[in-house]
Amino acid sequence: MADLIQISSIITARDEEKNIRRCIESQLTVVDDIVVLVDSRTKDATIQIASSYPNVNCEAVEWNGYAKTKIYAVSKTKFDWILWIDADEELTPELIEELKQFKTVKPQNNAYDVARRAFFLDKWIKHSGWYPSRVTRLFNKKVVSFNEKEVHEHLTVAGKVGHLNHDLNHYTDPSIEHYFTKFNIYTSLASKELHEKGKQAGLNDILLRPVFLFFKMYIFRLGFLDGLHGLILAVFSSAYVFTKYTKLWELNRAKSK
Repeated sequence: MADLIQISSIITARDEEKNIRRCIESQLTVVDDIVVLVDSRTKDATIQIASSYPNVNCEAVEWNGYAKTKIYAVSKTKFDWILWIDADEELTPELIEELKQFKTVKPQNNAYDVARRAFFLDKWIKHSGWYPSRVTRLFNKKVVSFNEKEVHEHLTVAGKVGHLNHDLNHYTDPSIEHYFTKFNIYTSLASKELHEKGKQAGLNDILLRPVFLFFKMYIFRLGFLDGLHGLILAVFSSAYVFTKYTKLWELNRAKSK
């Protein structure tokens, strides 16, 4: 039998006192080394909660963007195999057992993805294009690394990505206020990224893209089966696209002055 694989995990967090304990405790029976980087702008008890666990390496850091902060987190890990998990996520019991089994055999791939159950306003969104929404989250740091995108950072993997069979829970937006707090941050980052690539925002982007996204989520991806939650999500998501491109228009306009 192969030597038992040891796994490190990385978590980045800001004002996550409502989530961080659940996230850490879901890992305690399977993850051997947990690295938590807390944004120094945090105003709540996130760092105190994370630091209370003896096997957690917790550090307050000056925020340097999502990707660069995760790259730094990886540099703090003890082991080659890394589980990337966000503070508002947790391992399900089924995924914990699968990871325990993973540690006993020789991996066939350098990275593995996992399906996420995303909870929007306390409801698991099963349609709307949100599930299974597979994301690469388990990887060997010797051969896999993060890109440096401002928004929606991801891993660069050479070769095939394997699949984990069980789900990760993602408590993405517990309230509308929380959604729109993130909304403003992410639309600004996304528009900035497009602007830096030289993209322009035309009428088609501002008028048609939001409408198309609404119909894609609510009709074609069966968001109506998610009930009122699905309708709200489709409307909010189309507003996200509208705002991203109007912010890009604003950046382009400022540059041309």
